Amino acid sequence: MSVDLKETHVAVVFLVGDRAYKLKKPVNLSFLDFTTRQARQAACQEEVELNRRLAPDVYEGVADVLGPDGEPCDHLVVMRRMPEERRLATLVRTGKPVDDHLRDIARLVAGLHAKARHGPQIDRQGGREALRGRWADSFAQVRGLPGAPVEPRTVDETERLTLRFLDGRAPLFDSRIAEGRVVDGHGDLLAEDIFCLDDGPRILDCLEFDERLRFLDGLDDAAFLAMDLERLGAPRLAELFLRWYVEFSGDPAPPTLWHHYLAYRAFVRAKVACLRHWQGEAEAGWEARQLAGLTLRHLRAGAVTLVMVGGSPGTGKTTLAGAVADRLGHTLLSSDRIRKELAGLDPLQPAAAPYQEGIYSPEHTERTYAELLARAETLLGLGEPVVLDASWTGERHRAMAADVAGRTHSDLVALRCTVMPQIAAERLAGRRPGASDADAAIAEVVRSAASPWPDAVEIDTGAPLEQALDRALAAVHPPEREISWRFRRPQMEPD
Repeated sequence: MSVDLKETHVAVVFLVGDRAYKLKKPVNLSFLDFTTRQARQAACQEEVELNRRLAPDVYEGVADVLGPDGEPCDHLVVMRRMPEERRLATLVRTGKPVDDHLRDIARLVAGLHAKARHGPQIDRQGGREALRGRWADSFAQVRGLPGAPVEPRTVDETERLTLRFLDGRAPLFDSRIAEGRVVDGHGDLLAEDIFCLDDGPRILDCLEFDERLRFLDGLDDAAFLAMDLERLGAPRLAELFLRWYVEFSGDPAPPTLWHHYLAYRAFVRAKVACLRHWQGEAEAGWEARQLAGLTLRHLRAGAVTLVMVGGSPGTGKTTLAGAVADRLGHTLLSSDRIRKELAGLDPLQPAAAPYQEGIYSPEHTERTYAELLARAETLLGLGEPVVLDASWTGERHRAMAADVAGRTHSDLVALRCTVMPQIAAERLAGRRPGASDADAAIAEVVRSAASPWPDAVEIDTGAPLEQALDRALAAVHPPEREISWRFRRPQMEPD
């Protein structure tokens, strides 16, 4: 009977007939120590126990290797051999249909996370500071390699965007722990280790040598496979998998967190490629640069943004703000609606009053902007980008918004809507009852009292809406932030 041999830096796998036998190498690396037989035996038993969670009929047990004296001298993980042609990575590379398989994989991973262990020790490894530490270790390792193939400026920008996201997101990571989203997961979801069989997927090779690397946010776990699919040139499949995972896990995480975890996983792979390049594998340099580029694209796409859309009445700011929020999937907050909410009024109930009187008095306006920005700050801390629809004619209110963006380490984008006065007057004359009560006379006073706003991007709303929207989107989401897909919360039909 022929024997096929596969080798990694920590194990040798013998493929014999319909079985696979994995032998741990007696090595001592920075992250594991297999130099004693007892350590290798314990690692084999741990591997079988953990991997039976997702492939119970594949991991058959641990066999002893007997020496001449009949005593155990080593140990083997005994596995049912999987068909090479059914590897997920092989199917993706050859363009075979895998949508149904990915749906089943997403369901299986979500089920693992739902039943996984929780606890303070696990939570600590999935928290913000532990993630920051892992990023820092990767940055240090890449920078410490002589002749690393990734340019220093790329690493510098990656670190800047990473820390900007982490620094402003304490409430988000705290909520993940409070909701039980940090679990004892798989830790190494790679397309090479997933087999798509007729009776369902088998997910192998759970990370067993260091449980701390397996204690992670469930989103982080799933993002590993999404990153791997995108690395294989299948961004559509990466998005599909994430959508299905979110559906099956019921996870309300903001898309910015998805992008962050995808970036983290891509950079870990980039670091490994840098190490391989340093060890003499020339083609690994190209792979490292590709993965570093993937990291940056997701960090840019996942930046948390505060968008201010302003202008005097009749300039179309509310229409544009709604269109921007809808197109990007951002949360929209309107000063007109909050103003009436604070006054105990229905948003559509008319409350017209002379300039700076009634609910439009300076005192009520201050309360409105304070509440608008307080809600925005809460959402930004939770990783939710926000679009703020308000006049923003006063410099002080704009400075307050800038302070919120600074405290939450969010990007601030200001859009000022403009239009010819006669067009604004026509719009106000023909406007149906809504949250705003401004008429042409009020609009003229507001326009005259507005202070200069030099740092805002001017949007001419006299153009067709789609044209104005394109200019606004280019300011909010410039080309360097574009990726081949943009994760949005799914709106899928149930099974």
